[in-house]
Amino acid sequence: MNLIGLLETRKREIIDESLCRAGSRDQESSGVGETRHRLEKLYALTLECLKRNDLTPMLQYARQVTREHYPNNYDLKEVQTAFGLLEQEIRKQITAELQPGEYPKALGLTSTVLGAGKQAMAAEYFLSLAHETVRLW
Repeated sequence: MNLIGLLETRKREIIDESLCRAGSRDQESSGVGETRHRLEKLYALTLECLKRNDLTPMLQYARQVTREHYPNNYDLKEVQTAFGLLEQEIRKQITAELQPGEYPKALGLTSTVLGAGKQAMAAEYFLSLAHETVRLW
């Protein structure tokens, strides 16, 4: 089995485990349905980026989410937690299902996609914060 095949067949388990790990705090603030929707969207984008060998969909999504939620004073850490939870569960599946020789590439690719999303989100967040600060002066 390769990385794409693994992600296609283990989608439900990875999302379910990520949702369980999200804990009650995230689910109370956003609701279980909304948290699941976010994880499913991130998962779909991760898979799309890996299939296309292109980070653009993840980067665009991360920036869009930040622009939509920044005016509502959202907590950047809370939103980025979904990226981390998903990455942890994908790593667990990679090490459980793939051959050890496949770990570096599979882990590197998934970390690159999700890491790029987190980085784009943080950059957009701080850019928005800087624009807000300039307007206040």
